[in-house]
Amino acid sequence: MHIEIRKRGKRKLYYLAHSFRHGDKVRKLRRYLGEDLTRNAIELLRQKAEKSILEQASSLRAIRDPLHTILSSKEMELIKALISKGDIRIKHLSEEEWLKFAETFAYNTNAIEGSTITASEARGIIEENEWPPERSKEEISETYGVAETIKYVRKTKEHISLSLMKELHRIVFSNSKAFAGKFRAPGIEVAVTDSHGNIIHKGAPQRQVIAVLRELVEWYKKNRKRYHPIVLAAVVHNQFERIHPFQDGNGRVGRLLLNNILLKHGMPPVNIELKNRQEYYQALRTYENEGNLRPTIELILKEYRELRKLLKRM
Repeated sequence: MHIEIRKRGKRKLYYLAHSFRHGDKVRKLRRYLGEDLTRNAIELLRQKAEKSILEQASSLRAIRDPLHTILSSKEMELIKALISKGDIRIKHLSEEEWLKFAETFAYNTNAIEGSTITASEARGIIEENEWPPERSKEEISETYGVAETIKYVRKTKEHISLSLMKELHRIVFSNSKAFAGKFRAPGIEVAVTDSHGNIIHKGAPQRQVIAVLRELVEWYKKNRKRYHPIVLAAVVHNQFERIHPFQDGNGRVGRLLLNNILLKHGMPPVNIELKNRQEYYQALRTYENEGNLRPTIELILKEYRELRKLLKRM
């Protein structure tokens, strides 16, 4: 690390700078220390800034994979074997089936995040415009929002982009969150905690959110013809969750992105059920800690089988 001095008129602005390799690129992080500082003041401010920069660099390295790596042939063979056993049929759902999917997806994806609306209430909200009197307006609006966003991903031609991510978030939360459609503002950092309050995941530093999202978009563009659609969707979803670009609502937007990519490749949509929430969380942790996609692939295939059963009962 080194001190950078920039002149602005008669003033001297001091920064602590650190360059490090991030995948196949060299990144530079800076922290502003102050202006017209004495040597002693610089040293005191430098100690705190160093810790902050090292934590940010460590976080970025953790988020990096697989943005700059290619899945090994062994990994791909395992994934291909799983997918071949999944008996996935490329199927275009009827309008009646799409309505059923939107209802079950809206219920489950919101319930995973703590919504108290039941499956039957979600169906009444979407089909009959019935507002359960004991539920909050926010929960009801987010049920509508998810159903509307399913319609949107069916129509949009975009596979993945920053504008698409913001639009999905805006539609879901337009009537429940003041920051709907906006990435985290400066100073807003996010962390996921367990039931005991222990931090189990930190999102990307707010200053780097746009940069790492752009890398994710580029990774997808470079690899969209290389990998199976389920692999692409799993990587994008899991990386999106690691980055956590929004103040809240990342899980729901991530699962919508998962479906958008599947649909753009002619695959059926998939629903992560509330009853499989712990399996879902464990798959995310395994990916984050080990870079292992297999649990996510297995869960997607499992959910495809469950969805097929649900639609057959119609």
